[in-house]
Amino acid sequence: MILTITLNPSIDRRYDVKDFEKGKIFRTNEYQYTAGGKGINVTKVINTFGDPVLATGFLGGRNGTYIIDKLAKMNIENDFIFINGETRSCINIASSDGSNTEILESGPTIDEEELNKFYQLYDSLLDKCNIICASGSLPDGLPVDIYNELIKRANKKEKKFILDTSGKPLTKGIIERPYLIKPNKEELSKLIGRNINSEEDIIRGVKGFIENGIEVICISLGDKGALVFNNEYMYRVDIPKVAVMNTVGSGDSMVAGFAVSLLRGYDFESMLRLSSACGTANAMELETGKVDLDNVDKLINMIKIEKIKI
Repeated sequence: MILTITLNPSIDRRYDVKDFEKGKIFRTNEYQYTAGGKGINVTKVINTFGDPVLATGFLGGRNGTYIIDKLAKMNIENDFIFINGETRSCINIASSDGSNTEILESGPTIDEEELNKFYQLYDSLLDKCNIICASGSLPDGLPVDIYNELIKRANKKEKKFILDTSGKPLTKGIIERPYLIKPNKEELSKLIGRNINSEEDIIRGVKGFIENGIEVICISLGDKGALVFNNEYMYRVDIPKVAVMNTVGSGDSMVAGFAVSLLRGYDFESMLRLSSACGTANAMELETGKVDLDNVDKLINMIKIEKIKI
C-alpha cells in the first residue's frame, strides 16, 4: 500500500475567468471545488489507477469535513488527525489567456498535542505501507524539520520515502536521505546556493545529493520534461506537446506515477514513462490532480528517454 501525507490540505477553488485582470469585477459560471493539497492530489491519481492508497495528515472544521466527504465518495481510504483549527482554502483563477493566478492560505495552527497524535498514528500506519509520499507546505505550529523526522522513522522500517516540498522543509528533509526528491530548477538553486544556468549546472548540483544517498532526483522542467538522476546516470525525459487545460497538480500527478511504478515493481525507464505521462495527462484536465487513463496509455508511448552516464 502507498501512504500519502498531506500536512496542509485545502479545498481547492478554481474559477475560469475570461481575460482576468487585477482590480476588476468578474462573474463566471465556470468554477469547481475539489479536495486538494499536494498530497491529496497524489492520492486521487493513485486511486484512479486502482492501486491501494491511504491518505493521512491534518484536517479541521467544516472544510475538513468537506474533504473527508469528498474522499469517501471516491472510495479513498483515509486516517487524518482532526484538529481544532480550520483547514484552509486555496484559489486558482484560470484566465482565458492560459495564465493561472493562485491565492494560497497559510493554513491552521497545529498544537503540540495534535502533532504528537499524528506521530503515533504515523508509526502505526508505517506497518501497513511500503511507500510513503509526503507532499506540500507546512501549516503553522509544525517543526520545520518534520519531514526529516518522518523520513527517519520510515528508513528505520526500510520503507521508500518520496518527498515533494520546497524551502526549509526540503533542506531539512534531505538530510535523512529520502528515496526520491522532485525539485524544480529554482528549488535546486536554493538547495545548492548558486544559480542554475545550464544542464551542466544541474548535473553538478545533484551529484552531492546522489553521493549522500538519495537514490532518485527528478528535476522538473515544466513543458520541457525532466532530468532524472539515478546512480551514475542522467535520464533526459522529453514529453509530447498537448492541449493544456490546467497545469496545477501536474507535479503531484508525476509523483503519483512514481509511487504506482514503485509499488508495481516497474523497471526504472518504465517508471519514468508512467510518471511523465501522468504529469502530462493532468495538464490536459481542468480538475487538479486528475488523469484520464486512456490519455496516460497514449502518452506513455510518446515519451522519449535518453540515458546518459555522468
